[in-house]
Amino acid sequence: MSSWAVSYTHLDVYKRQKEHWLGAYRAYMEAMAKAGVLKDSKGLHQTSAATTVRVVNGKTEVLDGPYADSKEQLGGFHIIEVPDLDAAIAWAARSPTALHGVVEVRPVREGTLLTNDIATYVEM
Repeated sequence: MSSWAVSYTHLDVYKRQKEHWLGAYRAYMEAMAKAGVLKDSKGLHQTSAATTVRVVNGKTEVLDGPYADSKEQLGGFHIIEVPDLDAAIAWAARSPTALHGVVEVRPVREGTLLTNDIATYVEM
């Protein structure tokens, strides 16, 4: 088994449509949980709640809002554990988001810079 991040875009629909899509999305998440593949799930607030931080000439600059204005914004992600990419794609295709937005599938890297040798990341 391997872990995959399944990320999705924010839902940009009218209120009455949103209730429908959120219900469909809840059913999708319940199906992943029932199948035992859903390991974690996190949603993000809208990009209007973002704060962008950068350091220029040694000074910290803080800006309200997202770094880039884009039609599609990351809405959140699920961590699923499935045998392979094909299985991850099959779950991504079942997402209601795939009908009106974008669903991205990426393998989850084991460990972090705190637990892995830096050379592992340099060679990528």
